[in-house]
Amino acid sequence: MTATGALFGFANSQNFTFAPLRGERDKQYEASLIIPYRGWNMEIDNYQTDARNWLDHNNIGESNLFWPITWYGAVIQGWDLMLHSPMLWHRAQAHVVYANQIARATSPITGGLICPVPLTSSCPLDIPPGLAPVDHDQRNTLNWGINSSLPWHSYASGNVYYGSGFTNGLYGTPYAQYPGPYLPSHTTVDLALGKSFTEGKYAVSVTAVNVANRRVQLDNSLTFGGFHWNEPRQIYGEFRYRFNY
Repeated sequence: MTATGALFGFANSQNFTFAPLRGERDKQYEASLIIPYRGWNMEIDNYQTDARNWLDHNNIGESNLFWPITWYGAVIQGWDLMLHSPMLWHRAQAHVVYANQIARATSPITGGLICPVPLTSSCPLDIPPGLAPVDHDQRNTLNWGINSSLPWHSYASGNVYYGSGFTNGLYGTPYAQYPGPYLPSHTTVDLALGKSFTEGKYAVSVTAVNVANRRVQLDNSLTFGGFHWNEPRQIYGEFRYRFNY
């Protein structure tokens, strides 16, 4: 049996079949307002994307075999607010970025990995029509941080990231670990410190990501991708050397 035949056989055993992918067509509307004031810059964006044959992906059964799919339609809309400071105390610049987004899609699945005809409830992609949050829908995201220039050609930076929680893929099922329609909120902190030598010819830096080592479940959708967690604490160093050219 060829690899293609094995793939089709495995998909059929999981109540799936394949159909040609359809080209995605998008309509996007966006409006922005930028307000400068004494070195401060504030930008406000509003956007909406209406998609037809929206491209996504799904795994076959409980395997790691992912296959593209196209939804009948999707609506992605949101607001962004960005605030950047001027140079503070001649050494530091701060930033705040807030985003509110709603991402929803509606069945049927029109291409790629689909349910065979006639549809039955045993096929995971036999999804009732109507707009519903997609698996990476997170309503509120906030980043705030500061970059500072220190004496002796050194620098330090820090960033705090907050997310209100992604869609709870097990909501309303007997397997739900969390009661609400969204997973718990999460906050992580990243730090960096660096220094250059001999007028920038050498540079060293140390970066720590997720300093508090907080582990958070980002996705628990069994249908669209499985369980995912954020990255654990990571600390890494960097050495840079600039050649004479």
